[in-house]
Amino acid sequence: MGKTALPSCVVHCPAVHVYMHERGEGISQGISQGIYYKWSKDFMEAGKKRLTGDTARAATTDEVKDLRREARDLKEVVAEQTLELRLLKKSMFDGGGDHE
Repeated sequence: MGKTALPSCVVHCPAVHVYMHERGEGISQGISQGIYYKWSKDFMEAGKKRLTGDTARAATTDEVKDLRREARDLKEVVAEQTLELRLLKKSMFDGGGDHE
């Protein structure tokens, strides 16, 4: 496959230049035009979003698992502290202390 005309936004993107340089003279036989253009479009859209301050992204599976584990651990801590507080209050009031 020979050289292919690229959109100006892709031509002016340094990361695309590095990618193309590492692959050879342009879109090589190892990657189809469709895949290349989809990749470059996604890359440019992500860059535009970052430039406008949009840093949101989908979490990875590992990140979701870590967050769920952390949430579970925090819930356990809250439950334990709630139980300790209840026992402490009960022992204060059942121990002959004045209460309402």
